[in-house]
Amino acid sequence: MLDPKLLRQDIDSVAGALAKKNFKLDVDRFQALEAERKTLQVDTEQLQSERNATSKQIGQAKAKGEDTSAIMTAVAGLGERLDEKKKALTVLQEELDAMLAGIPNLPDDSVPEGRDESDNQEVLRWGELPQFDFEPREHHVLAGENAALNGQMDFAAAAALSGSRFVVLRADIARLHRALAQFMLNTQVDKHGYQEVIVPLLVHEAALMGTGQLPKFADDLFRIPGDRDFYLIPTAEVPLTNLVSQQIVDADALPLKFVAHSNCFRSEAGAYGRDVSGMIRQHQFEKVELVQITKPEDSDAALEAMTGHAEAILRALALPYRKVLLCGGDIGFSAAKTYDLEVWLPGQNAYREISSVSNTRDFQARRMQARWRAQAGAKPELVHTLNGSGLAVGRTLIAVMENYQEADGSIRIPEVLRPWFGERTHIGSLA
Repeated sequence: MLDPKLLRQDIDSVAGALAKKNFKLDVDRFQALEAERKTLQVDTEQLQSERNATSKQIGQAKAKGEDTSAIMTAVAGLGERLDEKKKALTVLQEELDAMLAGIPNLPDDSVPEGRDESDNQEVLRWGELPQFDFEPREHHVLAGENAALNGQMDFAAAAALSGSRFVVLRADIARLHRALAQFMLNTQVDKHGYQEVIVPLLVHEAALMGTGQLPKFADDLFRIPGDRDFYLIPTAEVPLTNLVSQQIVDADALPLKFVAHSNCFRSEAGAYGRDVSGMIRQHQFEKVELVQITKPEDSDAALEAMTGHAEAILRALALPYRKVLLCGGDIGFSAAKTYDLEVWLPGQNAYREISSVSNTRDFQARRMQARWRAQAGAKPELVHTLNGSGLAVGRTLIAVMENYQEADGSIRIPEVLRPWFGERTHIGSLA
């Protein structure tokens, strides 16, 4: 959530910055609500003061033995008017809060102008694209055509169980998927200093409000109706970041660095007809998520470091990728600045997103009231929060299958993953 003071003091500059995100701020509505709020606030304070002063007269009159009925009637009338104003102020504040909750974060000055992903700026490319003396196949074709892998990536079984955009993984492909997740976790914990966390997959509405998925993206969430009104998490960012919700963190504890491997659940409401074949876009998928909680002055450097931590996985797996800086029209609701990592998929002859790393500055922290204290007795300040994939496990599996495929349809196992396979070099080999 943006600082309301910023909107009150310089709304035109805010509107101009949000235009970079292709968001049109309703300036007139905000100013009308704010003017009404100020009027009700003044009226409430004046009535409160008037009632207090009149109430004092009751005691004074009683001390003199005078009749207090008229004064008490006046106090009662003032109380009724005060209650009405308070109720009106509460309703108005809720409307104002709802409007604020739907306003995205301000983009950083370094975020380029642009309408969509075609306007993102490429920052670097890493790795040589693999060369094949045969036509490279997509992952789902590899799994379907190779007799040794056939049935290990089973979309038909998943469809019978759950419908479209699900998959059942078996045998060596399931093992490769597990090896990737564990390799990612081990790398982030052992080499980059993250604390491993196992998080709930069900959260309350407040947690999703805190990180910004609600109210704007309700259609992309799986809600479980009932007495406690749970949602399935779309990413472990939600529970990890909310670990500091309503907390005041000591300066010495910062930065907090969390990593979690979890299932994620998304309805993909706006993805009809896109990526219908294979594992690219699923309702349920696994991801290793990175979250950092930092001091405000450290978050820009943390974004660069976190992006490097995600890149380290791709480099260790020798997977070619490119790094792009998202333009204003493609950057997320809560983000001030985002890098995407896109891995090369030979079967599609294209780079596809495999990680997105964002600095949300104090936007999520204000919604969660997540703060830190520089020293004992100092006034608490809002922390900065960052999140990113390190990496999406299913898409990394796809990238390994497509980049390491052999002519016979077998998959060469990356060297860093061979300890999970008893030093085998391939899966799907009939020999």
